[in-house]
Amino acid sequence: MTRVKICGITSEADAAAAVDAGADALGFIVDVPVDTPRELDPERAADLVADTPPFVTTVLVTMPDTPADAADLADRVRPDVLQVHGDISAADLNVLADGVDAKLVKTVDADSPEDAARYDAAADALLVDSTDASGAGGTGRTHDWTVTRDLAARVDSPVVLAGGLTPDNVAEAVETVRPFAVDVASGVEASGGVKDHTAVEAFVAAAKNADGVVA
Repeated sequence: MTRVKICGITSEADAAAAVDAGADALGFIVDVPVDTPRELDPERAADLVADTPPFVTTVLVTMPDTPADAADLADRVRPDVLQVHGDISAADLNVLADGVDAKLVKTVDADSPEDAARYDAAADALLVDSTDASGAGGTGRTHDWTVTRDLAARVDSPVVLAGGLTPDNVAEAVETVRPFAVDVASGVEASGGVKDHTAVEAFVAAAKNADGVVA
């Protein structure tokens, strides 16, 4: 069954709506070098993580300068999963894995799928996204899903599909790629950083129904 992550959660109401819709994971964005209405300070993120009910995975999304920075942030927020953006070496990712009590997801630029091989052994999962020049995601752009499908067949790590997904196209994306999970932020928003609860519900249902599972 394809899992669903709703990313860029900024409020208790949006977190509750995502959980009620059947989302498997919630993403909280902290300490990224881009201007985004979805960014939280660490204390706010930690409060939302602590309030997330059992059996829903919490994901800290960040773009650290060093493994130590990421480990310190994870220690403050206490997520289940740490999602790392940016150009970090596989060696540094291994250092980070030893320094945090969380699973590690490493993002890979959809335009550079060959990078996945660098992180396959170090990461617990790989997230393939349409990134900008800084390496950050959340661009709202789709990419060639067949490339991600082929990448998923080559790596051992579970693959998470992101980039421009919406309630209207996520079923096709799931059917094409057959990813471990899908990830959405702007595609279910009423405005920057504020989720459209009807869109969240529709997205989760479409993703899971593509597998023949009713949300």
